[in-house]
Amino acid sequence: MLVKDFIKEVKSGGLDNLFKNIYKPIDIENQKIRYISAVEKFTALYPNREEIHVYSAPGRTEIGGNHTDHQHGCVLAGAVNLDVIGITSFHNEKIIRIKSEGYEEFAVSLKDLDIHIDEKGSSAIVRGIAAKFKEMGVEICGFDMYTTSDVLCGSGISSSAAFETLIATAIDRYYNQNRTGPVEIAKIGQYAENYYFGKKSGLMDQMVCSAGGFVFIDFNDIDNPEIQKINFDFNSTDHELVITDTKGNHSDLTDDYTAIRTEMEQTAEYFGKKVLRQVDENLFWQNISEIRKKVSDRAVLRAAHFFGDNRRAVLEAKALSENNFSEFLNLVNESGSSSENYLQNLYSCRKATEQAIPIAIMTGKRILNGKGAIRVHGGGFAGTVQAFVPAELVNDYRIEMNRIFGDNSCYILTIRPVGGIEITGDGDEEV
Repeated sequence: MLVKDFIKEVKSGGLDNLFKNIYKPIDIENQKIRYISAVEKFTALYPNREEIHVYSAPGRTEIGGNHTDHQHGCVLAGAVNLDVIGITSFHNEKIIRIKSEGYEEFAVSLKDLDIHIDEKGSSAIVRGIAAKFKEMGVEICGFDMYTTSDVLCGSGISSSAAFETLIATAIDRYYNQNRTGPVEIAKIGQYAENYYFGKKSGLMDQMVCSAGGFVFIDFNDIDNPEIQKINFDFNSTDHELVITDTKGNHSDLTDDYTAIRTEMEQTAEYFGKKVLRQVDENLFWQNISEIRKKVSDRAVLRAAHFFGDNRRAVLEAKALSENNFSEFLNLVNESGSSSENYLQNLYSCRKATEQAIPIAIMTGKRILNGKGAIRVHGGGFAGTVQAFVPAELVNDYRIEMNRIFGDNSCYILTIRPVGGIEITGDGDEEV
């Protein structure tokens, strides 16, 4: 599509129906401004590129299964309306150039797709994605892209997986005739992150960003996880999904995150297994006294959390599938309680006086007064809290959280039903 034609279509409302599906209705006018601004910035950077393709990939929120994935357990997550968009022009120069808002432009030569040990950041991700497509037999000739993102960095919404999905979707749509599908696109993003970026991440983030909607994932077979997209209309619940960034310090928390996985695996090792998913839960309960001696009390509690939250993730997906939102909320609250009392990832024991997440949960419970649900979000120890807030309480909730944690701490989101898509597509998107 020509630049001028895309701007005309946005201004005339030609994309309004699509925008209503992937953004909150009250945000559509601002999204139009955002898209037009992004195109204008792209044109200023690459003035000779008249034909463009526009792509969007969402962030994601973990909903069920806190610290269960690394034990080959079950998780429930959802794509959100915050996204990264890419204004793209394809060419035959054997190079990928990307300028992301707020960052310097970088370039990846398609003649050099080997792993660069010292390469970090987005260029490593792009090189890895391009390398994987080449391995699949897809010939990529090159493109220029300008990206802008409202996926919050450091907030547990997974800006990195959204970016990976964006790049892989663009390549697949243009150079592979949209053949790959969301599961493989997620695996391509994970491959780039694991081998080129050097981060041994799981598949949850990429899978949800790629598929969209509510997604249940069973990691029992870690190489071929069972993936189920849940059909549930969140907009019909009269609740809002609210993420509060407590603005805690994430530095020096690696040991806290590592300890959770280590202690769970030490408990599994007691039974001769590698991960807790392989352990018979009944045997665990029968052997608590010995596990305490050989590992620790905290390891026992964290293992108990795994068994409970792994089961809850399954039940949460079932509740949504059966349109039982009240049961879903009960399970979310149970998960939050388990994370607090058993998993113990609301604050770091090494920073016992810094307890922003418990304060946010305490505040949220006071406002909710038995309604909705609230829990720690993501890895924990510092960062974000997730809540499902009845519509009539959202304003009070937002005002109080912003008062305590600072302006723009509270983000009111919704579940986006689609994953990575081409905005300038030919009408074949399922929106």
